[in-house]
Amino acid sequence: MQKLNECIAKLKQILPEDSVLIDEPMSKHTTFQIGGPADCFVMPSTVEEAIAVIKIVKEYDVPLTMLGNGSNLLVMDKGIRGIVVNLNERFAKITRDGNFIKAQCGALMVDVSKFAGEASLTGLEFAVGIPGSIGGCIFMNAGAYDGEIKNVVKSVTTVNKDGEVVHYTNEQAQFGYRHSIFQDNGDLILEVELELQEGNQDEILAKMADLTNRRETKQPLEYPSAGSTFKRPPGYFAGTLIDQTGLKGLTVGGAQVSKKHAGFVVNIGGATAQDVLDLIKEVQDRVYKAHGVKLYPEVKMIGEQ
Repeated sequence: MQKLNECIAKLKQILPEDSVLIDEPMSKHTTFQIGGPADCFVMPSTVEEAIAVIKIVKEYDVPLTMLGNGSNLLVMDKGIRGIVVNLNERFAKITRDGNFIKAQCGALMVDVSKFAGEASLTGLEFAVGIPGSIGGCIFMNAGAYDGEIKNVVKSVTTVNKDGEVVHYTNEQAQFGYRHSIFQDNGDLILEVELELQEGNQDEILAKMADLTNRRETKQPLEYPSAGSTFKRPPGYFAGTLIDQTGLKGLTVGGAQVSKKHAGFVVNIGGATAQDVLDLIKEVQDRVYKAHGVKLYPEVKMIGEQ
């Protein structure tokens, strides 16, 4: 605890007062609106600040957690120990150079997609409905509507745990299904460079509008969630299996299998992380019993339960 307090004191010396929050409820920073307090929640607004934070955390040897927009994430009820670094709307610049777009990690995927569309660049339409930051999308190689972010990534710039800036090519990022090297090495993603193609603006915007409409009509956006709860099992759709098992509306505490789309667990009010964990296990058990198919969570779980 002494190391943590000393680390926090040092962080307060280099960052504005409103950028270092103590015992900050993580329910304020996740799309699930679930999660206990972070010991210290830090929001750098420049690359220099981010590098300085990483170096200080390393100096004091306290636990470090990277956080983007908080989508696809379930934070446990006792919260997160150590320092949580959040690069959010303060770190969200988007620029264009020909067919290339650079986006800082805090930029929301919907904003990057619309920026590309307005620039008549095609290849990112699939991502217009992904509820997260581009940093988070890179971290998990997010995808939707038969597209994946890995297909348009040129390079990724990060800060490693030693406070060094590192540049990764697409190949070096080791993208796989809902996976990237950044889940393994703990680097903090700073910026992403995307390579797109010139296209017809009207067609691009029309496709984005269609995908947005499909998302809004089919997904339970009226309730907090972490997006799709389960990974797609080979040869099946998780939501279809859950629906066929008759689990729509199954509820544990404040957590519920969405009545609108069975692939989503939603927070219908006051859900705890334990409610969600219990509901996920119940769904897994019943689907396996009915169909012999194992479901695995797509939602990342962090913190202390």
